Amino acid sequence: MAFRNVVYSNEPLIRKKSRPVTDFDDNLIELLNDMYETMKKEDGVGIAAPQIGVLRQIVVIEANGMKLELINPKIVKSSGSQKSFEGCLSVKEYNGIVVRPYKVTIEAQDRFGYPFSMTVEDFMATVFCHEIDHLNGILFIDKAIELFRKDDKKALEKFEKMMQESS
Repeated sequence: MAFRNVVYSNEPLIRKKSRPVTDFDDNLIELLNDMYETMKKEDGVGIAAPQIGVLRQIVVIEANGMKLELINPKIVKSSGSQKSFEGCLSVKEYNGIVVRPYKVTIEAQDRFGYPFSMTVEDFMATVFCHEIDHLNGILFIDKAIELFRKDDKKALEKFEKMMQESS
């Protein structure tokens, strides 16, 4: 396993569309392992292959007690709506509020090429949507309804207050 450098929002590669994975081999397993190591070192809950400079449809997620690998993922169904406070390993300067589906169903393949589907809600739906957007060259800052500098402590307080008022 190896730590990979993160591609940032000012680099053109992060805006390119990823290609499907067709070879489920040792190179893919090495890439998945590198993605996990990079994600953990950068203190993330998810990372997409373009974020480490690889234009392939690959996402790894480790959150809510789940460790997931999504190869060639597609959102096939979504419902509801929620506001989420998001950050990104590829966006150094900002966090933001993004409106995402509350529930999503995805179809993907695992590291061996076997297809599966999964339905997630709430925070995990946000994570899935955020990471799958990366595969299409989309960053959360493109969809944010409000952006905050990461050093703005009042931003999180404002979001928490907004969430309390909406529940």
